[in-house]
Amino acid sequence: MSAVFNEDQSELRRMVRAFCADYFSQEDIRRDIAGDPGFRTAIWQRMATELGLQGIAIAEEYGGSGAGQVELCVVIEELGRSLAPVPFLSTIAMSAALLSATGDRSAQSRLLPGIADGSQTVTVAHREPNPRSRASEITTEGTYRDGRWTLSGTKTHVVAADQSTVLLVSARTPDGLSLFEVDAAAPGVRITALDTLDLTRRQAAIDFQAAPATPVGTLGSARLPLSEMRLRLSAAVCAENTGGALRLLEESAGYANTREQFGKPIGSFQAIKQKIADMTLDIELARAAAYRVARAIDTRDDATAQEAAMAHALTSDTYISAAYDAIQIHGGIGFTWEHMAHLYFRRAKSNAALFGTPDEHRERAAQLLGL
Repeated sequence: MSAVFNEDQSELRRMVRAFCADYFSQEDIRRDIAGDPGFRTAIWQRMATELGLQGIAIAEEYGGSGAGQVELCVVIEELGRSLAPVPFLSTIAMSAALLSATGDRSAQSRLLPGIADGSQTVTVAHREPNPRSRASEITTEGTYRDGRWTLSGTKTHVVAADQSTVLLVSARTPDGLSLFEVDAAAPGVRITALDTLDLTRRQAAIDFQAAPATPVGTLGSARLPLSEMRLRLSAAVCAENTGGALRLLEESAGYANTREQFGKPIGSFQAIKQKIADMTLDIELARAAAYRVARAIDTRDDATAQEAAMAHALTSDTYISAAYDAIQIHGGIGFTWEHMAHLYFRRAKSNAALFGTPDEHRERAAQLLGL
């Protein structure tokens, strides 16, 4: 199995990889994550205006290029390969996908053009402190009084909340689960950064205390848009996982060919050759599965949901395993703070915790298949 790309997709990959090589070196990444707001806004703007990355999966009427999930996953794979510390996943794979799924043209007209041109960073606040935050467990409440909506409640582990200008928030209303747009700087919104494993992807808790909000979509109809967003987000995380795993493979193979022991490169030893061969096979399989899901979304395949669950489990396992193997191949240096291996390991483990563990996705796949 292998992922096959057309000429335009291959050129997109080359363009994004070259951009990442220029602006997301190891030194750049460490400088970004140590500073505030955690990414360079000038580079974010260049991604939007010169490369058009933020608008790649946004409809042309809102300033995007109207490409599909495959093209979006190509971009995310390359950003994941370089560990680019930008709020791309939260703004594009989550928020833009959710807005597009609501069918609310007013909200889309307000927000999507700003996302496409890089002037808006948006995130989705859905998870709550209770386990898994199923729709039936959402306790954040939307209240309509004196002609306006307000929200009260708590969200946690919100990706890039402190880097976002707008929040898309799920809340309970008399009509059922609903979505709301909230200005991140509005009164009644308190964002508290969380200490998390992944240093390159910020998360925060948000407390809403009668925060002014604007409904997005039809009141009580948030379940379907959230489900569509989760499907597209799963495909995006699959691509990011394979991008990170592929970079670890490349770094490990390069190190094995240059690091010498007993007068010869360690890559000539059978144990190292076997480990790198196993990594290659696992990563190619995971990459093929990731793009199978992306294409299934674009073609609206009926089996997309279960395939996404299986691919998510596979790519998550593969990324974590590749991180362990890369650290072993690099030996002592792989355990040091100065080496990048630990940042990829942190991303791999964090993705599994934040977006669902491999076991959770396998369980979901089994349920969807009726097993």
